[in-house]
Amino acid sequence: MAAVALAPEVPVLVLESGDQAPAQARLFLVERFRELGAADDFVGRLVVTELVTNSYKHVGSGHIVVRIFRDERDGLVVIEVWDEGAGLPVVRPEDHDALDGRGLLMMAQLVREWGVRPLNEKGKIVWVKCAP
Repeated sequence: MAAVALAPEVPVLVLESGDQAPAQARLFLVERFRELGAADDFVGRLVVTELVTNSYKHVGSGHIVVRIFRDERDGLVVIEVWDEGAGLPVVRPEDHDALDGRGLLMMAQLVREWGVRPLNEKGKIVWVKCAP
């Protein structure tokens, strides 16, 4: 019988939805980037702040889960933010008079790729790939 190589377990941060969640997610990201040997965490900090903030503002309750790992296929760092909300993120067109709503547009311009996939139960995962 051949041995099966299992992928290393990815650390998970489970957050209570609230205004402290983005700061906690940033601290987690900084540590994970350091563990992964990623040289620059600036884009990652912006991304995780935007995604976690959107989760607590637009979903409002339930837990927010953050996972950060390297995709071994392309070497990029993946940031995932899970929440229980059914609503999908929408990149709004640029509006110079708007007071908010620019975060996803900015994020989309800074990362290699991003998307959303549904969870089997309720909720979704918003994922981002960025350079390490």
